[in-house]
Amino acid sequence: MYISQQLKQQNIAEYLLYMWQVEDMIRANGFDIEKIKKNIVEPYPSLSDEQKKALTQWYADFINMMHDEGVMEKGHIQINKNIIVWLTDLHLRLLASPKFPYYSAAYYKALPFIVELRAKGADKDVPELETCFDAMYGVLMLKLQKKEITEETQKALKVIGDLLAMLAGYYIKDKQGELDFD
Repeated sequence: MYISQQLKQQNIAEYLLYMWQVEDMIRANGFDIEKIKKNIVEPYPSLSDEQKKALTQWYADFINMMHDEGVMEKGHIQINKNIIVWLTDLHLRLLASPKFPYYSAAYYKALPFIVELRAKGADKDVPELETCFDAMYGVLMLKLQKKEITEETQKALKVIGDLLAMLAGYYIKDKQGELDFD
């Protein structure tokens, strides 16, 4: 909750990856709030009892959303899907405007990797940006498991990460009304 609030303000891409990780941590703890309290909330550094209570409630609410939306085994809750929708809308507006040539260049640099990911089995029905986030999240999971990541994959992730970082920066500017597409 505290990390997510900070990330949502500073970097929407990191926020989304963090929220996907929260979904998986809840799954890993069997949707059991007591396990989450013990494994996630209690070890949280420097939180008051009141803050721990609020964080526990946040996880309980998150569990309820996952249950209500039928994403207990896989998938993402609607608030996380909405971020992909918002980012895709912004992505398309940036590409359509001649005022953002560096963004277009970053996208076209990443496009061969996106096409390759989709050809290797990524869900072709999801937006391209979701494919990018899936790749970033997959590598994050490999790193957490201390598995080797090939040089080719690292290169692809660098290019995709640069695109997402640029998009995240534009997202903040767009939310602040600082972007002019015409």
